[in-house]
Amino acid sequence: MKKIGFSGTLDPITNGHMWVINEARSLADEVVVFLSENPAKKPKFTAEERKSIIALSCAEQGWDNVSVVIVRGDYTARAAKKQGVHCLIRGIRTTADFDYENLIQQTNVDVLQGAKTVFVMPPRDLGSVSSSFVKALEGPIGWNWIMKKFVPGPAYHAWVLSWLRREWETLWDYEHRDATAIAHADDWFARLTGETAYGGAARHYHNLDHLVHGLCEIRVWAANTRPDAADVDIIKQAFWFHDAEYGHNRDAGAPTNEEASAQLWLGSHLGQEMSDAAELIRATDHFQEASITHRLKDILLCVDLAILGQDDEVYHNYARAIRQEYLHLPDDEYRRQRSGALAHLSRKAEAGQLFRDAYFADQYNERAIANMQREIAGL
Repeated sequence: MKKIGFSGTLDPITNGHMWVINEARSLADEVVVFLSENPAKKPKFTAEERKSIIALSCAEQGWDNVSVVIVRGDYTARAAKKQGVHCLIRGIRTTADFDYENLIQQTNVDVLQGAKTVFVMPPRDLGSVSSSFVKALEGPIGWNWIMKKFVPGPAYHAWVLSWLRREWETLWDYEHRDATAIAHADDWFARLTGETAYGGAARHYHNLDHLVHGLCEIRVWAANTRPDAADVDIIKQAFWFHDAEYGHNRDAGAPTNEEASAQLWLGSHLGQEMSDAAELIRATDHFQEASITHRLKDILLCVDLAILGQDDEVYHNYARAIRQEYLHLPDDEYRRQRSGALAHLSRKAEAGQLFRDAYFADQYNERAIANMQREIAGL
């Protein structure tokens, strides 16, 4: 077969969709993804954004025989046939899928005189993966870690950026800001999520995942404890910037990562009162935290360390990412330094001093001890 088509809204494209596309590649020389632009579905991403995400996802796999076409104002099966594609491929996960797809197949051929359809059945581990399923994951603590398992990298990156964008716009009240203030905030969002900060390729842990996780922790803590809204904003401001400047080999006499991040925040001129969040950023220096006082320090430190108390899979991914960030250290040296750091944190947790806020201690202290001790044993 020369060409075969795959159609859908693909908002976002999932690993299930990617499996079907790969099956299509085994059946034809060329695969054309027909992307529906259906405003009634109110997609998260525009058609052009989805086209780019699909193309990047296929390129990441080295699939150079896949193209993407946006279908506007036509039935996909009819549009496909017009472009010389006489067969479409669809994945069938359940009997309900079959009943629905069979009806669409009959309509495509008998009513629209469009392309025929062949059906394939995905493996069991992808049987429940759909765009709707992935969308439903968003929100609770850890949603990003879970979503990452079900979508290709470019789709995940686009989704996380979209989520962070909403958080950023809410923090800076875009709805009531003028165009100049919004443009200024936009520039800083691009800077913080870009290559020079959390979006950097060398950021294996202190990256966009870390940013999403921490902001979720802040949101859930605030929902459960009802603190002053102004304090919540200060914590969020500090968290956005606290690891913006991050490096292992700073020159002698250079400011610490925390001080450099605080200075970056002060130079952003995003808020009216900048010093409060700057001092809070400085308090995330775990080597000097005892000498820095701030009424919100315990909360931000708890948010920063909450990753230690996550479930086994998330903690394993975190530990692996930390090793990647310290690849410049030989194995023996890394084991020595990492074991020492974990032993120190574990002792603090056992003494009830790691999570100094009761809410976080109740949530994470016991599991954090178990996680750290297990990692030490494995080093």
